[in-house]
Amino acid sequence: MKRLFIIFLMVLLMIATIVVWSYSYELSHEEAYVPVSKITETFVIPSEEGVFERSKYALEYADMPIDKNHERTLDDYYKNRAFYGAPPSIPHQVEERDMGANTCLKCHENGGFVNKYKAYSPVTPHPEKVNCRQCHVPQKSKGLFVTTNWSRTKGSTIGNQALIGSPPIIPHQIQLRENCLSCHAGPSVPKEIRTTHPERVNCRQCHVINDKKITDIGTFNREKK
Repeated sequence: MKRLFIIFLMVLLMIATIVVWSYSYELSHEEAYVPVSKITETFVIPSEEGVFERSKYALEYADMPIDKNHERTLDDYYKNRAFYGAPPSIPHQVEERDMGANTCLKCHENGGFVNKYKAYSPVTPHPEKVNCRQCHVPQKSKGLFVTTNWSRTKGSTIGNQALIGSPPIIPHQIQLRENCLSCHAGPSVPKEIRTTHPERVNCRQCHVINDKKITDIGTFNREKK
C-alpha cells in the first residue's frame, strides 16, 4: 500500500511538472509587441498616453516619400524659437483672432503641403488645445526692446545615445510634446530627427528622458543707454 502511494505521488508530481513546463513554454512564445488597438486607458501610463494618439498614421508616415525640396532642418527648427524649449513662433501672417479649429488646425492638425508657403505644415502634438495664440506669437521683424545680455541658447545635439548603438535619449520634457510622431515622422519634421521606424509607436519603450539638472544661467542685466 505504501509503495502504491509513493508511485501515485510520483506520477502526480510528474503530471504537475509537465503542466507547469507546458504553460511556461507557451508564455515564452507570446509576442512582446502589444497592438495599439488593445491598449486601454488603464494600460497606458498617463504621461505616455499622447504617444499613441497619432499611431493610426504610423504606416502612412513609413510609406511617405521624402520631399528633398521642402525639407526642414534642425537649424530652421531652432531659429523659429526664442530659446530652446520655447513654443515655435508663427512665421506667417495671421489675423488677430485666428486660432483653433477654424484656422490653425486646418493646416496643423494633420499636416500637408501648403502651396501658399511652399512648405509642409508642421503637425501640432496637442490639437486639443485650441487657444493657439496663448503660447504661439507671430514673428516680429522690428526690434521692440532695448539691447540686453540675452543670448539664444543652443538646442540639443544629435547622437546623444548613452552607449554606442543604443537608442538616443529624449533631450526634452514631454509635457505638451507627448505625440512623438508629430515631430519625428512625416515630411514636415526636421530631417535630422526623422525616425526610421514610425510604425513602432511605443517610443518610450526604448527612448528614455534625459534626467539632467538645469544649470543657473546667471543674473539677467539690462544694458543702460
